[in-house]
Amino acid sequence: MNLLRLPVVLLMTGVLGLAGCSTHQPTALYQLDSGTPGQPTRTTGLAVLLGPVSVADYLQRETLLQRQPDGSLTASTDGRWAGSLSSDIDQLLLRQLAWKLDSQRVVLAPAVANFTPDVQVVLSITRLDSGTKQPAILDAQWRLLDRKGQVRDSRIVHLEELHAGTSADQVRAQGVLLQRLADQLSSAVKPISWQPVEEPKKAPVAKAKEPEKPKIPMASPIRTDLEVFRF
Repeated sequence: MNLLRLPVVLLMTGVLGLAGCSTHQPTALYQLDSGTPGQPTRTTGLAVLLGPVSVADYLQRETLLQRQPDGSLTASTDGRWAGSLSSDIDQLLLRQLAWKLDSQRVVLAPAVANFTPDVQVVLSITRLDSGTKQPAILDAQWRLLDRKGQVRDSRIVHLEELHAGTSADQVRAQGVLLQRLADQLSSAVKPISWQPVEEPKKAPVAKAKEPEKPKIPMASPIRTDLEVFRF
């Protein structure tokens, strides 16, 4: 009887082992593609402060999201982000801007106390996603501030990039969108840095009025109706 049970036990063990292998397959990890930015050479180039950079709340997770045809989002079953997506976005834009502006003086906010930027880039990313049948889409808004903190330029951006449908190609397409965003930013930053900073206009100082001198009435001849008689 025990001999008959042995093959059954071995069979169940094999099935459980195969099930365990299928449920513990390693998950693919992805990072944004920053392209091939070169190394900036100018140590005295344009001083740019990148940030604050805000990213939509739904992107603050490790899950690689998939956009469905009806607009809903679902978690990918075969991949996730390798770390913080927000940090990847910051580093990608930093390297791209430094390369395109050829400046070693591009830093992320918050800056150190002795760093005075020529231009500050304030960026808000409200959408960055894709799906197997949906293109990669980036929605963002940026503002450029001069040395005095005055807004010199702003723009609302909508970019799209097609892909092959795989998770790896979707991530590539999202990285391409951020590279295109960095290209727009660098083109907009240069003219701002050349513009002179307008000094605030001073209000005219009102001169104090001198006290008025008392007016002295002018003497006028007095006429009388008296007649003078001579004898």
